[in-house]
Formats: sequence, C-alpha cells, structure tokens
Amino acid sequence: MTVNLEVAEGVGTLRLDRPPMNALDVATQDRLKELAEEATRREDVRAVVIYGGERVFAAGADIKEMQAMDHTAMVLRARALQDSFTAVARIPKPVVAAVTGYALGGGCELALCADYRIAAENAKLGQPEILLGLIPGAGGTQRLSRLVGPSKAKDLIFTGRQVKADEALAIGLVDRVVPAAEVYEQAHAWAAKLAQGPAIALRAAKESIDTGLETDIDTGLAVERNWFAGLFATEDRERGMRSFVEEGPGKAKFL
Repeated sequence: MTVNLEVAEGVGTLRLDRPPMNALDVATQDRLKELAEEATRREDVRAVVIYGGERVFAAGADIKEMQAMDHTAMVLRARALQDSFTAVARIPKPVVAAVTGYALGGGCELALCADYRIAAENAKLGQPEILLGLIPGAGGTQRLSRLVGPSKAKDLIFTGRQVKADEALAIGLVDRVVPAAEVYEQAHAWAAKLAQGPAIALRAAKESIDTGLETDIDTGLAVERNWFAGLFATEDRERGMRSFVEEGPGKAKFL
C-alpha cells in the first residue's frame, strides 16, 4: 500500500510509503482519502500524525502520470484530487504533519491540511507548479494564503521557489523546527498529548476555527456559540469542571 494507517496510544499515523520520493499519484491520492475517512470514523484514533518517513515527506505529484493526462482527463480528476486532501483537512481531530526532507507541490499542500507542522532542520517546502506551467491544484492557492497571508503565498506560488526550514518558520509555514532525527518523535508526542484531551471539545474547537476562517465573523460566532453551549451536555465538561473545583486547574483526566 502507498499509504498506511498505524494506530498506537490513541494516535493514528498516516504513513506515506511510495519510495523513493512519495510521489502522490492517483492511487496514493485515493488511498489517502480512504484512510483519512477511516481515521475520522475510528474511535481509537483521537489524534493524527502525517508522516513520509525519515528522508522525505512528499516531493509532489507523479509528473510522468500527469504528463500523460490531457485536459479532459484532468477535468475529470481535479475534484477527486482536491477531495483526497480535503478529507485530511476535515479530520475532526488534531492533526500534525511531521515534515522531513522535501515537501513540495502536493507534498506541501498535504502539510497544509494539518493543524500544526513540525519540520526537520533540513526540510524544504514549496509550491513549484508554476515551473511546469501550472498552479497548485490540491488546495495550495487557498490553504497557503490563509496560513501565511496572500503576499507571501503569491511570492512562493509565483516564483515556485523552495524555502528552507528557517524561512518556513519565520513566515508561519511551519510551527516548529527540530533536528531531523526528532521530527516524528516530537510530532507523535504532540498528538499523544492531545489524544488524552476532551475529544468532543477538541473537535468543537477545530470546527469553530476552521469554519470561522472560511466565512464571515457572525457565522463563525454562531458556530462557536452553538458548540460552546452544546459542550455543557458532555461528560468531559462535567469531569473538567469538577476536577478544577476539587483539585485545581489542569489536572482533569478525560480517558
């Protein structure tokens, strides 16, 4: 399989496995969607890590496969391409990308689908599609601009240049830079900590933030308000408040 889902301690690792560069061909895209939907459904998966291995995250699309496609073929495929990445972005649980080596084109777009990105010191990220006479087609024009702002997104997309980890951190493309040997360990630790948290409240927080970024503030506030009130019906809210009153802040256990 080109993508695998490995589950341990409440953390599901979506592991790209298409050597040597984890090129995201059609089969890999479809498998990614399938496993993202499985991670969404499974109760034993409470947080997710996206990982490409020790050497590379994903160097982009399978260019040879794309070269053989004409306009009609891509019209038929483009929605499925976006849907596979959107399935990752819509996992209603905390998702962290563990970025090693190259995360280019579709690889960068996949990292953008995570809630948090931890990159190796030697990582390189970018959207080089313009160098092929194309633009990003798996969400890059939308998610990148929302993350780093339109000017920085246009710089990366217009030029197709790659950015090293330190610049990616400075512009907000990644959230933490660590030695390459520690990328997966730290990403898993981030996910494992959140996997111990209140699952419904985490889902509520993610949906409220993501919806608010995609709509006007009044709609976003309505989503937040409805989730906030709804959480008062959960056992986690009762447990969290009882622990706060009886033991002090930060000591509640939700599992």
